[in-house]
Amino acid sequence: MYNAGRLRSGMLAGSPVVTIVVSIFVVLFGLAFGSFLNVCVARLPRHESIVRPGSRCPQCGAAIRVFDNLPLLSWVVLRGRCRDCRRQIPWRYPAVEFATAALFLLSFLRFRLTLAGIGMAALCFLLLGLAVMDAETLRLPDAFTLPGIALGIIYCGLLPAATTGTHLLDAALAALWAALAAMAILIVRSAYYLVRHEEGMGIGDAKLLAMIAAWLGPWLTLLTLVLGVVAAAMLGMVMIAVGPRRGGGAKARLPFGAFLCAAAIYAIFAGRPIVHWYLRFFR
Repeated sequence: MYNAGRLRSGMLAGSPVVTIVVSIFVVLFGLAFGSFLNVCVARLPRHESIVRPGSRCPQCGAAIRVFDNLPLLSWVVLRGRCRDCRRQIPWRYPAVEFATAALFLLSFLRFRLTLAGIGMAALCFLLLGLAVMDAETLRLPDAFTLPGIALGIIYCGLLPAATTGTHLLDAALAALWAALAAMAILIVRSAYYLVRHEEGMGIGDAKLLAMIAAWLGPWLTLLTLVLGVVAAAMLGMVMIAVGPRRGGGAKARLPFGAFLCAAAIYAIFAGRPIVHWYLRFFR
């Protein structure tokens, strides 16, 4: 089943002024969620609570004041430095806030204020967070992937359908695609271990691809996997060419999950034409 085929694009119908106003609120909403995502990125890989303690400087541990915790604006006012210790605030913080706001806005402009628009914004939130966490720590926390799978199944079950039975069938198919995607990664992982006697992929990658499949269905997930593998392979070859003296070499570990997340975000917004072009060869 090609779930993304039901994600209709287009601008919000009505006055351009309404679109601009809604876009502003969507961006502000995205900035707020981006600030929260930074907390998740910093704490979940370390198995820390995202509720307590409150926001603190990652360098000196000083509590961040409310007026210093405004997304993007505080970073600009403080010139990228902590008010207490004056050390540099990592670029990741404003980058994640900006990226979250941009993805929320793109979801609105692409899918409008619909279930699809809200769903794709939520999926982008999960993918961006997992990409950053994997890039920084080589971990894909269950706190994101497992609820992400469940939300994807619920989302597909809520998509417009003629009957209750169709809703249930869509949810069941989403669960099936998730299981098959995870199984595909686990098979590749097991085969690699049998040949090389070492792990080539983590279990987290299987859960991540299952999450993507639950939301996007088989075709966009297949596109995501192909693009992710190609991108990771290209970087791997560059790292091998650079050599171990600069952090490369054949034994260097790559955050494959980050490549899958980036490819999935691309598939959300630009994957359908590619899939349609490919399927034309089988008609």
